[in-house]
Amino acid sequence: MKKRILVAPLNWGLGHATRCIPIINALMEQDFVPVIASDGVALSLLRKEFPNLSSIELPSYNVTYAKSGKLFKLKLIKDSPKLLKAIKSEKKAVKDILEHNDIAGIISDNRLGVRNKKVPSVFITHQLNVLSGSTTWFSTKMHQKFIQKFDECWVPDAKGEINLSGKLGHVKTFDTPTKYIGPLSRFTPTTSEPKNDLMVLLSGPEPQRTLLEKKLFSELKNYKGKVVFVKGIMETEQTIQVIGNMTIYNFMTSKLLEKTIKESKLIISRSGYTTVMDLAKLNKKAFFIPTPGQFEQVYLAERLTEMQMVPSCKQDDFSLDKLNQAQNFMGLKAFNFNVDYKELFSLFLF
Repeated sequence: MKKRILVAPLNWGLGHATRCIPIINALMEQDFVPVIASDGVALSLLRKEFPNLSSIELPSYNVTYAKSGKLFKLKLIKDSPKLLKAIKSEKKAVKDILEHNDIAGIISDNRLGVRNKKVPSVFITHQLNVLSGSTTWFSTKMHQKFIQKFDECWVPDAKGEINLSGKLGHVKTFDTPTKYIGPLSRFTPTTSEPKNDLMVLLSGPEPQRTLLEKKLFSELKNYKGKVVFVKGIMETEQTIQVIGNMTIYNFMTSKLLEKTIKESKLIISRSGYTTVMDLAKLNKKAFFIPTPGQFEQVYLAERLTEMQMVPSCKQDDFSLDKLNQAQNFMGLKAFNFNVDYKELFSLFLF
């Protein structure tokens, strides 16, 4: 009988869910049966991607961003009791799932309470260091304390000097057994003829997603080239709206998204780590606008700009003329990394 593995991404934008897609596919290729567990848009997206797999709704973290980036950290501190309550609810939900389902292992992508001592439990994260400004030491220590309750930690990056996550995913010492599994992307690089001058790819929690959407709509009304605009709003039905030279989608599933990215000369997006991995896999040119106050995205954007790969700017500072900078940057590049999934998943065979 095939072993069932619970795969549980955090519902924080779409990044955690989308980077679990190659993990879910690899599990099926290795004769496991993935069971999807999440909430909100992350669960909706994975249900659309894998309609034939079982799925379970988990308690929601219900965390939103502050309207002002300067208040981001303050809002997270204020929301911390809600987070701890959600983690406690997750642990109870996982206990119930294990009692009523034959589950042989757990893969949690940043869901801190999705683990159980009865089965091997893995935590996926690219943040062994959690940047939070002057409190980085504290946020890192707390995050690592949660990770240490798992059997293994998988980092979606390369271990060596050539890597995508920089100091986020690389620390000198860490007690939990850690495996670097290479950048995770659902995409496959192929050559496509460009059809779009620009593609806007939005995601992330509210209200910042909407704020950036409004900002970009305002700026792009004067853009002369062909634009595909993906709002990143998961709804029951896909909607397509054409306004002048702009085609607007509420969301795209993986195949259409991959095709459209390949056919677009330049991508405007957040600098979330999953987006970085996806665009690197497809060797794309991009322009990054990090979520205000989110230290991780700000760090990734600034690092890639310093490396002359991708230009970036603050959300309030964006203007159409800044896109001209992209021609002076080399774009993102993939590096070869082969994952031995048979060895990786051997944890669940004992």
